Amino acid sequence: QVQLVESGGGSVHFGGSLNLSCAASGFIFSRYDMSWVRQAPGKDVEYISRISKDGGGLKYAESVKGRFTTTRDNGKNTLYLQMNDLKPEDTATYYCEYATYRGRGTQVTVSS
Repeated sequence: QVQLVESGGGSVHFGGSLNLSCAASGFIFSRYDMSWVRQAPGKDVEYISRISKDGGGLKYAESVKGRFTTTRDNGKNTLYLQMNDLKPEDTATYYCEYATYRGRGTQVTVSS
């Protein structure tokens, strides 16, 4: 059974940082690209990053490029999202995604 469990969210001030984690199980993590997405209340899901199965290929949305960094540890079956220089518009629930699966998400709130 595929499980994706996000953690590390919280409340920070403008310019702060957070590091999100996603623990994966139930599939061979090292064989698949992974993504981070987010959804703010009343808004569509936004794809913010994608990392290739070996970590060598990275893509970011323009809205987070230069501020967010996605990495993975295939030995620990874990995906990470380091978020720096956070802005109020980054406030959302953040999810990791594999194929059609998403976790329950972790809430990030940025105050001005």
